[in-house]
Amino acid sequence: MDGLKIKFCGVKFENPLILPSGIITEIPQHFRAVNAGVGGVTLKSITVKKREGNPLPRMWKYDAGLLNSVGLRNPGIEQSLVQIKEFVNLNKDKSKIIVSLYSTKIKEFVSLARKVNLLKPDFIELNLSCPNTEDELGRSLGMEKGGAGKVVAAVKKITGKTPLLAKLSPNVTDIAEIAKSCEISGADGIVAINSAGPGMVIDIKKKKPVLGNREGGVTGPGIFPIAVRCIYDIYKAVKIPIIGMGGVTKWQDVVEIMMAGATLVGVGTAVYFKGMGIYDQFKKDLSEYLTENKIKNLSELVGIAH
Repeated sequence: MDGLKIKFCGVKFENPLILPSGIITEIPQHFRAVNAGVGGVTLKSITVKKREGNPLPRMWKYDAGLLNSVGLRNPGIEQSLVQIKEFVNLNKDKSKIIVSLYSTKIKEFVSLARKVNLLKPDFIELNLSCPNTEDELGRSLGMEKGGAGKVVAAVKKITGKTPLLAKLSPNVTDIAEIAKSCEISGADGIVAINSAGPGMVIDIKKKKPVLGNREGGVTGPGIFPIAVRCIYDIYKAVKIPIIGMGGVTKWQDVVEIMMAGATLVGVGTAVYFKGMGIYDQFKKDLSEYLTENKIKNLSELVGIAH
């Protein structure tokens, strides 16, 4: 499957498929994705202090996808460092590792990045766009170009040569403008999109919202066209590469989102519907697509729709 190999920020990936942050909440469990053959895994976003997450239930399936209200459940930075170090050592470069960080304060982002960077992950992702914690932690810094750019600039001074990625929200007026500000501030790549919303589903029998937190991020095929449009707009605005995601459920979606401008493609919600075996199936289907269309490498598709 040489046609699936691809470079992102100068780093070689065996294939363009990425496990997005939050699909697996325990760091050691990410080996499930590694064993499934993903090109890269993004660990659950880490915060300074331990977070138990939002009240149960945290997930709810609806007709066009999922509502997600995990609420950044994680053991906090100190325990996470132990788990990440072990994960990096055992992974042995089978899949590239992206460590995701979250805060609503620039100083905390810098502190988190300084500690994580010592472990030499392949990438560091700044989650600037979580939709599930605004009531508790405040508005994400990536909701406006000024905030996003300031975070990136501050953290890039710490991370140095480690590629720095900015994960953005679709819930903004101009995502391309924010992506451009991140590029100017030193970001090496963009991750888009985070979940849309938040949204809500009400149980008409119980007469109340189904989620313990009442509302949650909207994911799944229902937001796929939004993801494609956002990635298309970002690709026009920046020169740095993009990890595209948002409702990818079939191999054709991978092709489409790459044509819009993504170099790597996150596949998350589909795992809930079809299991980890979906990654292997996607790779087979994509290889067949390349052969049938006489395409040497998937990289030829990146941005071709422009």
